[in-house]
Amino acid sequence: MQTVLTLPTRGPGLYEFTDQAAVFLRGQGDGLLTLFCQHTSASLTIQENADPDVIRDLNAFFERLVPDADHPQMSFLRHRAEGPDDMPAHIKSALTQVNLSIPVQSGRMMLGTWQGIYLFEHRNAPHTRRVIAHFRED
Repeated sequence: MQTVLTLPTRGPGLYEFTDQAAVFLRGQGDGLLTLFCQHTSASLTIQENADPDVIRDLNAFFERLVPDADHPQMSFLRHRAEGPDDMPAHIKSALTQVNLSIPVQSGRMMLGTWQGIYLFEHRNAPHTRRVIAHFRED
């Protein structure tokens, strides 16, 4: 069983979609949920969803780690087809992951107490991102 989760973004940052994944799994049994991001400038992560400072700090870290291409330390970048955030978004995506596997028991994801599923948007402009959710029952 699979579906496409459509996730709107407003620019760089982490967008939690744990609830959407949970709705997809309702009524299912035991198995494995696989999530796949169909974009090369966004990624997926499981992170703490209790303290908003975690999300703020992750955003700040990645901005410092890989600034836009117009920053002096990024002058070596050649790919700028869609603007100064284009290649840095691809780098951030390469450093993270585009797929996740989550065990499911009785239709519920076996996430830890403070864990949530996030789309990590790496582009400056708003986008509509697509994540394929696939559930395979044991």
